[in-house]
This record gives sequence, C-alpha cells and structure tokens, in this order.
Amino acid sequence: MKKSVPAHRVAPKDLKAALAAAPSAMRVWDTITPLAKSEWICWITSGAKAETRSIRIEKGIAKLESGMRRPCCWAGCPHRGVA
Repeated sequence: MKKSVPAHRVAPKDLKAALAAAPSAMRVWDTITPLAKSEWICWITSGAKAETRSIRIEKGIAKLESGMRRPCCWAGCPHRGVA
C-alpha cells in the first residue's frame, strides 16, 4: 500500500508554477532540506485570504532568489518534527 505524503510536504500548484517561472529561486529550492521546504509551504499556505497567499508566494520567490533558505520571521512550521 502506497503511503500518502502529508499536505505540508507537498508544494501546492501555485507555488510550483511560481518556482518554475523563477529559475534562480528553483535552484535554491532544490538545495534546501525537506524541513525547510515544509516551512516555506506551511508559511505560504497558512494565510487565511487568497490575497495573503499570493503576496507570500511573491515574497517567498524573491527571498529564495536572494538565497534565503527558510521563511523569515516564521517561528517554525507547526509540523516540525511530525513525519
């Protein structure tokens, strides 16, 4: 039986599209740890409004392009330590 991947570990379509359109951000994304990816995904998807999510994707891509490996000011993904 195939085990499903938790949602906080799968990049949503809008984030995948933004990464695909930003090769320098994708290069950083490809080098960060699964925990760091989980934190980015959680930070982006935790916004209550679609507008907040869009802003976070835009800011996240810019931060990844600058070499930032974890979301700034994010106390930590609540999934930290959760498999």
